[in-house]
Order: sequence, then structure tokens, then C-alpha cells
Amino acid sequence: MNKTPPSAANLLAQIAQIDAMELGKLSEYCPPGRSKDSGPYYKLQSWQNGKNTTRHVRPEELPALRQALDGYARFQSLTDQYAQRVVAQTRARLEEGTKKKIQPYSRHSRKRSTASSNPS
Repeated sequence: MNKTPPSAANLLAQIAQIDAMELGKLSEYCPPGRSKDSGPYYKLQSWQNGKNTTRHVRPEELPALRQALDGYARFQSLTDQYAQRVVAQTRARLEEGTKKKIQPYSRHSRKRSTASSNPS
């Protein structure tokens, strides 16, 4: 199935519709010495200001946080697509502007002088 890639304006419209974003990785863990029946804990890890930061996430925050993490992943994907689209357009515009490619210097392409081939 051949789908045409979305236009730059379409990508920007999709980016504008993202209403929640969060950076980081959500992890589930069970502290040692704690019973398995009490359920897992969740933490959000991210890299901020040159340091790895971790924060505890309450179970009631999980759905919204997962949606925000998905929003950021979607944002990254869409901005990559947008950048690729604009780069392709820029390259096409630059190629359009060049009239003819300059041929590299070749010894065989120049004419021989008549003085050197005429032994008088």
C-alpha cells in the first residue's frame, strides 16, 4: 500500500493537537523485603540539567502519565517527519536553482594547442 506522506502543514496540525507531554521512562519495581501482594511501585526517570532524576508516581496518576509519555513520543515522531519533509523540499528547491552541473577538470577534454602539434 503506497501512502503519500503527510504535508508539512498537516504534520504541524497534528503536532498542535498534542495536549499533554512528559519526558522520561516509566518503570515498575517492587522493593526487596516487600510482599508481592502490595503491588508494584512506579517511578518516572528522566535526564534533566545533566542529572538523572527519579520521582515516585502514584497509581492514580498512571493513566494520565502514560498518555503524556505517548504524547511526547508522538511529538518526536512528527517533528522528525516534519524536518525530513522540509529538508527534502529545500534540496529540491536548491537543485532547481542550479542550471548545469560543472564538469570536473579532465585532461582529455581540452583541445591541444596548434603550436605544440606543429613542428616547424
